Amino acid sequence: MALKATIFKAALQVADMDRGHYADHALTIARHPSETDERMMVRVLAFALHADEQLQFGGGVSTEDEPALWRRDLTGSIEQWIEVGLPDEKRIRRACGRAGEVFVYAYGGHAAELWWKQVGAELARNANLTVCVLPQEATRALAGLARRNMQLNCSIQDGQVWLGDGAETVQLEPEARQKPAGG
Repeated sequence: MALKATIFKAALQVADMDRGHYADHALTIARHPSETDERMMVRVLAFALHADEQLQFGGGVSTEDEPALWRRDLTGSIEQWIEVGLPDEKRIRRACGRAGEVFVYAYGGHAAELWWKQVGAELARNANLTVCVLPQEATRALAGLARRNMQLNCSIQDGQVWLGDGAETVQLEPEARQKPAGG
């Protein structure tokens, strides 16, 4: 018998001064049994960084053709494709061909550094790709915020991010390793 996803709910308030986005989002997050709290909370962070009414969580870690998050236009075309973790280079290149913008939020400390050394040069060819590495201490602290029902607030200003639950706040700054030429 296959294990089922655990459902998490989050009321997320976003104040993104960098993009001028201020909104409340009610999130339903399906966490696959093999997914850690850290990865799930990095997905929530990625949602906050790109918060939009059309942004949706993908099918999860077991879904090959869907990212962690994506935003589609009214015609179904993919505007943003957002991955978290250390995705395969081939998967990222395929995403760059399918979506207007692709974002990767890598985490995992030394493993993320090794991953970037392996794929960075090859991925540099993708003009619509942004790759950010998240500090390991911060992503581990994000895991500590995970609850089945969460009240979260996120403030973003000058590239600095504060994500908290009222009792604890995690501060981090995603380190951009690759950005589009105009970005």
